[in-house]
Amino acid sequence: MKKHFIFFILIVLYSCNPKSENLQVNHDLENKRVVLEQRDSIKIDFVGNPNVHDIHPQSKTVLFVHNYEIFKEDIHLANFDGLVFSSFSKTGDKPDTYLFLMSTFRILNEKSFLAYGYNGFMTYDFEGKLLSRVELNDFQIPNYSPLLMGYGMEKLGEKYIYINQDSPENSDYSDKNRYDEMYLLDLLDPTTGEKERIIKFPESSIFKSGKYFFRNAWDPVFHLADNKIYVAFGLEPTIYSFNASPPYELKSVLPIDLKDYNYFKGADDYSEDVSFFGRRFTSGMILNIKKVGDYFLVAYFPGYDELDTQTNFENKSPEESKLFRERMQKKYPSRIAILDSTGNVTNDFVPDNLEPSSMLLRDGQLWIMEKPDEEVERDYFRLFRVGLKLKND
Repeated sequence: MKKHFIFFILIVLYSCNPKSENLQVNHDLENKRVVLEQRDSIKIDFVGNPNVHDIHPQSKTVLFVHNYEIFKEDIHLANFDGLVFSSFSKTGDKPDTYLFLMSTFRILNEKSFLAYGYNGFMTYDFEGKLLSRVELNDFQIPNYSPLLMGYGMEKLGEKYIYINQDSPENSDYSDKNRYDEMYLLDLLDPTTGEKERIIKFPESSIFKSGKYFFRNAWDPVFHLADNKIYVAFGLEPTIYSFNASPPYELKSVLPIDLKDYNYFKGADDYSEDVSFFGRRFTSGMILNIKKVGDYFLVAYFPGYDELDTQTNFENKSPEESKLFRERMQKKYPSRIAILDSTGNVTNDFVPDNLEPSSMLLRDGQLWIMEKPDEEVERDYFRLFRVGLKLKND
């Protein structure tokens, strides 16, 4: 293991006993820092590229999906011992298919899980039997669906908070008024199929600056805690908190000072040029946020510096493009920053063996997926449960 990572090789498992294991923040932090600490792991024997959708600590169940063909996927359920105990498919020509997913699956209890798809809210048991279906009242094809670990719906009472997936009329993003009218989150009711659009950009947001931004620049990541909805809007290095009840008022604005964070500040004119829309691959981006106790964990892509951004859009041969991408992946790995409640960064690092964007918090347990081996295909994958710990430098 690399020496520089020794400080936080630690990853995984968040406390079952909050009284004894939660991080106490009233310590003297001088000469100390907050690190991730490994507390448990799950190893599941599986060959392929699994996509973990949900982890349910109460039933000790992991739900993951294997996309084996375009628009075709198998659903797998495993226990915390790593045993896959059920596998089935709901895609294709089936009467009980969800057709296409709009969000990751969410486990409801020890016996069932929820799918939010084109055919509505579908509830299945762990053997794949359809238990109920509720059609959507206001369906439109989503502009994007981030079907990745840590990006799913979060429960708010009997409803769910999720990203707004609407597109502007004619998919026209060239109108600046779009930023005034846009809703960023939805409140979903799985019992009625109704959707309420909530939360717009605050006036202080970079997206209200009068500039133009590429599509996906504002894709929100969010987390529910303390009766608040914490949101980061795409590339903007700020955590906004809103009341988790109507009218969802803005409560606080927390700027984040991230290490070498290079993000697109907007353009004076809208453009169809690849160097404008291609910024989505070179700009810094907030990938995930979670709140653990009094600390925020922020996963982010730092973004290319200006020289590498320019080089990215220069004409290159296929081989030159491949080598450039590989070099950029090594130069700009995704990172995790740990912030206190005032926004002070207490740690900022590249996890040696974890995928930062996959942070998933369920029932007080924080889970992160192990990065795949770039050289060798494994016949298993692992999930780590992590917590926070104060450590002397």
